[in-house]
Amino acid sequence: MPYQNISATLSDEDKAAIKAAIKTIEEKLSFLVNLSVDERRKLFKMGDKSLGFVQNSLNIAQSNPDILPNSFDVNEFVQDYQLAMALGEIFLDLRQLTEKVDDTLLAVGSETMTSSLEVYDYVKTAAKRTPGLKAAAEELGERFKAMKTKTPKSDKESETTT
Repeated sequence: MPYQNISATLSDEDKAAIKAAIKTIEEKLSFLVNLSVDERRKLFKMGDKSLGFVQNSLNIAQSNPDILPNSFDVNEFVQDYQLAMALGEIFLDLRQLTEKVDDTLLAVGSETMTSSLEVYDYVKTAAKRTPGLKAAAEELGERFKAMKTKTPKSDKESETTT
């Protein structure tokens, strides 16, 4: 659906139910791990291009267990493969949901910022004739002070830094 102005609410009850559902997911996936950057870098990656290799290796291992040493656990290999496939499916669903939440948050944040800027403009105008609004206008204006103090780079500076 194309983006339109978002007009929705999320009740405390719905938010609590969503958080409970996330907690349930975390409980069902209690074996999940957090890898360090270094750990992630060192691990073999099984992407789409490797999937055929892994499937073929699994089929060969199951069909020819006698060529593998006794220390190689074919059942563990099968279990790891099945878990990887199940997690991949769940990850796709979660990624799609996360993308929708992220896009909606960006859109509604933009709508909120646009409304805030509109209010700020009205407050600045009204502060000129309405007692007590000057402090509010100045407070809202704090958001933009850092932007005003920065000097834009000259064209020559921009060329050398890009």
